[in-house]
Amino acid sequence: MSFEIKQSLKDINLKLEELKDYLDLDNKEKRLNEIEFLISKDNFWENHDKATPLLKERTFISGKVESFKSLLKDLEECEILYSLAIEESDSKTIEEVSVQIQKLKEKINKLSLLLMLDGEDDINNAIVSINAGAGGTEAQDWSEILFRMYSRWIEKKGFKSTIIDFQPGDEAGIKSVTITVEGDYAYGYLKTEIGVHRLVRISPFNANGKRHTSFASVFVYPELDNSIEIDIDEKDLRIDIFRSSGAGGQHVNKTSSAIRITHLPTGIVVQCQQERSQHKNKDMAMSVLKSRLYQLEKQKQDDKMQEIHDGKDEIAWGNQIRSYVLHPYQLIKDHRINLETGNAAAVLDGAIDPFIEGVLLSRKA
Repeated sequence: MSFEIKQSLKDINLKLEELKDYLDLDNKEKRLNEIEFLISKDNFWENHDKATPLLKERTFISGKVESFKSLLKDLEECEILYSLAIEESDSKTIEEVSVQIQKLKEKINKLSLLLMLDGEDDINNAIVSINAGAGGTEAQDWSEILFRMYSRWIEKKGFKSTIIDFQPGDEAGIKSVTITVEGDYAYGYLKTEIGVHRLVRISPFNANGKRHTSFASVFVYPELDNSIEIDIDEKDLRIDIFRSSGAGGQHVNKTSSAIRITHLPTGIVVQCQQERSQHKNKDMAMSVLKSRLYQLEKQKQDDKMQEIHDGKDEIAWGNQIRSYVLHPYQLIKDHRINLETGNAAAVLDGAIDPFIEGVLLSRKA
C-alpha cells in the first residue's frame, strides 16, 4: 500500500501542476488584487452598471483560485501525514492517508470540470428551449419527457427554473417550452445539451405496438445581465398581444396579456405568457430576445456552432447528439463522446451529469 500511496501523491502533484498552468494562477491572483483595489474605492457603488460585472468577475475567478489553493493545502497535509506514518510504521495512519488521497482525487476532478467552464457567459443563468420535431403527438410527447428530465436535473442541482412560454401538444405532450434556469454556471453546463435528441420506443399512441423514433431539439442561450448592452431598434420589432393558453391552466394564466415579439431583421420570434401582467411579459420577452440576439452575434464568429443557431440542422435522423433507446433494449448513448449507459430510467429522471461532464472535459482533451 505504501508504494501505491507514494505513486498517487506523485501523480497528484503532476496533476496540480497541470491545473496551475491551465488556471494561469499568477495572473488570476494579480487580477483579483486589481478588482479588490477597485472595490475598495469610496465611489465604487456609484456606478452600478460597472460594479456588477466586476463583482461577477471576482466570483468567477476567486472560486477557482480558492479551490486550487485548498487542494494544495490538502495535498501538503497528506504528504506530512504519510511521512509521519512511514517513520512510525503506523499502518492505521497509512490507511487514513489512502482515504484522504481518494477524497483529494475527487476534489481534483471537480476542479478540472470547473476549469472547463471558462467561457465568459458560462457562469450566467440559462434560457432553455425544447421543441418537438416532425411527427405530431409522438414528438410532442418526447418533448415533454425531455422537459421533465431537465426539470429533475435542475432540482437535483439546486437550481431554480421558471416557465416563460409553454405551447401544449395537440393531443398530448408539448410542442415547445422555454424556461429560465437560475444557478451558478447554469449556462456553462446546459450549453452541452444543445442539439437534437432522438428517442426509440414502442409507441404508446399506436394500437399496433410498433416501434417508433421521435426527435426533439434543445437550444440554450445565456441569460444576459443589465451590464451588457444590446441595441434594438423599435422599428425592427413586431409586437403581438394574444390570449394565453395552456394545459388546463396548469402552466400559464388565461388573460389577454401574452406577448409575442418578432425581430424582423433576423426572424427571431420570442414570446412570454407566464405573467398576468402584459408589461411583465413584454419585459421577459425582450430579455429573451436580447439573449438570443447576443448569442447569434457570438455564434457568427464560431463556424462550429453556426448551423445550430441559424436553424439549418433538421430535427431528424443523422443530426442527433444523443439517442435514448427504450426498445428492444435500454441504452442511452451520447454520440459526441461515445458514452453510454443502460440505466435509461435514471437518465430520464435527471441523471445526465455524466454526459454533461463528459462533453465538457472532452472539449479540452
